Amino acid sequence: MNRLQLTPIYGDDETITHVIGIQFFTEATIDLSPVPGSSLKERAKSADRFRSGFSTYCSIPVRDCSVYRGVCGILELSDEVLSLKILSRLTPRDIASVGSVCTRLYELTKNEELWRMVCQNAWGSETTRVLETVPGAKRLGWGRLARELTTLEAAAWRKLTVGGAVEPSRCNFSACAVGNRIVLFGGEGVNMQPMNDTFVLDLNSSNPEWQHVQVSSPPPGRWGHTLSCVNGSHLVVFGGCGRQGLLNDVFVLDLDAKPPTWREISGLAPPLPRSWHSSCTLDGTKLIVSGGCADSGVLLSDTFLLDLSMEKPVWREIPVAWAPPSRLGHTLSVYGGRKILMFGGLAKSGPLRFRSSDVFTMDLSEEEPCWRCVTGSGMPGSGNPGGVAPPPRLDHVAVSLPGGRILIFGGSVAGLHSASQLYLLDPTDEKPTWRILNVPGRPPRFAWGHSTCVVGGTRAIVLSGQTGEEWMLSELHELSLTSYII
Repeated sequence: MNRLQLTPIYGDDETITHVIGIQFFTEATIDLSPVPGSSLKERAKSADRFRSGFSTYCSIPVRDCSVYRGVCGILELSDEVLSLKILSRLTPRDIASVGSVCTRLYELTKNEELWRMVCQNAWGSETTRVLETVPGAKRLGWGRLARELTTLEAAAWRKLTVGGAVEPSRCNFSACAVGNRIVLFGGEGVNMQPMNDTFVLDLNSSNPEWQHVQVSSPPPGRWGHTLSCVNGSHLVVFGGCGRQGLLNDVFVLDLDAKPPTWREISGLAPPLPRSWHSSCTLDGTKLIVSGGCADSGVLLSDTFLLDLSMEKPVWREIPVAWAPPSRLGHTLSVYGGRKILMFGGLAKSGPLRFRSSDVFTMDLSEEEPCWRCVTGSGMPGSGNPGGVAPPPRLDHVAVSLPGGRILIFGGSVAGLHSASQLYLLDPTDEKPTWRILNVPGRPPRFAWGHSTCVVGGTRAIVLSGQTGEEWMLSELHELSLTSYII
């Protein structure tokens, strides 16, 4: 395979001044000298910490660069221009390749501030901000963090034992991460009793233990709902099944408020009441809800958006010409900024219902968003990615990784397949391919989507259950995607 990736580099006047090429598997001779007649203005206002970071390097004398002058004029640029204008716009994987070209580029690619900018440009400011809160992130460094999150070479399972208790015992609750805290709300108690209490587990504590949080104005008890985090420390509950039947209400809790108080959001034109739906958050302010089970067991295929940054939020259904088959127990994952990926669930197929392993995507940045079928049969645009696809499942775990990849495991799996096997898919690839990810450590026997949450973008915490019914919330399993340094 021979592939050349060309990336244009723009000057301050938005004209192309250079083109940098990354050649895969074979070498290429490319003239990267400046476009005739154009000039490259160095950035006058660069961050002080970036300047100080590069001040530790000794610039290579011009005579050393003359060796490359006939082939690669790009090396005549200053360290600052090379880093700010060009290298910072590449992907983490490409930066690692560039560092093997020559000694000068190798020294430049060792700079921590450059790696931070690379990660921010590739993964987004929000992801970078979250990663900065990861315990031990400063000691790992951005270069190593980027490498481990790209290659997943350090991924491993480990078991956690925590104190406290979540009582009364329950199942079918929902859990969500707020920073390095895990929040558990509601659930189904004895005799199908709907619960409405809130518990918090602070993983930053030296001895983490479950704490029952006294909150004002709690929502009605429920199970089969979703719990999401928006605006940093705010939690959003939607839907579920309560004492009077299915729900479609919305409640928000600021976990850091004194005292914390649940507040109902009276969004106009709400979706149908439902349970076992899927949800995700976009831009840190928008709640997206998809599918689920309505009255009389009817499965749904709609998608709604609620902008919680508005003074008076209004539900908006996303109109599409075609929607995936109606389903429950599926997952929604955000990748690439404003794209969402749907996987699995219990889907309707004519009069029957089957576990699914289909993948669908939607780009919400488009003027008229539409669902696209990445996998599946007999559907618009259907195809099958390479590799070994996960067995069909529902109520599984989907983890969004930096760079757009999606990690799938757990759930209720068809046949005799292991629920603990990890599967990785990059929907941004030209030809998406499933890959099995084998990691050391002892995985949990069960992992359910409603009881697993991602902490700091690098840790998937599974609230373990020894069976599908009896929950052991003092024993947690952690899938750490980076080296564990505290």
